[in-house]
Amino acid sequence: MKIHHIAIICSDYEVSKNFYTEIIGLNIIREVYREERKSYKLDLAIGDHYVIELFSFPDPPPRPSRPEACGLRHLAFSVESVQEKREELMQKGLACEDIRIDEFTGKAFFFTQDPDNLPLEFYEI
Repeated sequence: MKIHHIAIICSDYEVSKNFYTEIIGLNIIREVYREERKSYKLDLAIGDHYVIELFSFPDPPPRPSRPEACGLRHLAFSVESVQEKREELMQKGLACEDIRIDEFTGKAFFFTQDPDNLPLEFYEI
């Protein structure tokens, strides 16, 4: 019917929490510390639409990004203006790739990365 949410494991919970809430602009639905796992679980939303579970675990292995590995390649967010979103993110200190045009749809997009090098795409609607 639809994707319910996407789970992300981060290496530094406070850095990633700040990134996804203050830089990307997702809203916190709930935050739970699970003592038995020594782990945080942060539920994040775009508006009120639940989209990401951000997890922390003690000493997770790094994510292989280069060369690209099997599995989830990137996360893509829809935005009204990639130009405006790119400028906003760069003003917040985020390195962003140049804007490109999708050869199949004619839509503009660009990539950046989260604190653990997970590629994030912003795609114009």
